[in-house]
Amino acid sequence: MALWQWGLLALFLVWALQSLGVWLQMRHYGDVFKGVTNQFNDGYVGAGNFRGRFSKGVIVLIVVTPDLIVRRLMIMSGRTVFTKFHRHEEFEGITLDQLRANPAVLGEGETGVAEAVTRAIAQIDRARSEPKKEPGLSGLNAARA
Repeated sequence: MALWQWGLLALFLVWALQSLGVWLQMRHYGDVFKGVTNQFNDGYVGAGNFRGRFSKGVIVLIVVTPDLIVRRLMIMSGRTVFTKFHRHEEFEGITLDQLRANPAVLGEGETGVAEAVTRAIAQIDRARSEPKKEPGLSGLNAARA
């Protein structure tokens, strides 16, 4: 084989390994998100992210009760696909307004954590402002004859 063919084969193998890693990380994210939403079926869940070009990427999951008390706060931060969520129990039990007032307290020394927390809180605010849909046919628009 020529040198360029070996290079092309190596490039394909690296791409295949990266695709496998991304698939495993997305599966982990889906499993954690489903686990949180199944465990806490009342309240709200917010997910925020920060994509760093040359710094670490961050994903934050915040679960709050209907009266806006933080039940669970989980952060996934890293550069590789092997990064996992870590629970931060020291912030569980505080109000969402306390977290909103100072989101940087989570990410002191880490870039992007405050931005991801802010985005997760904004997602919770959007979910709270949407009108609740009633189960059954009441949420459908009736066809007009």
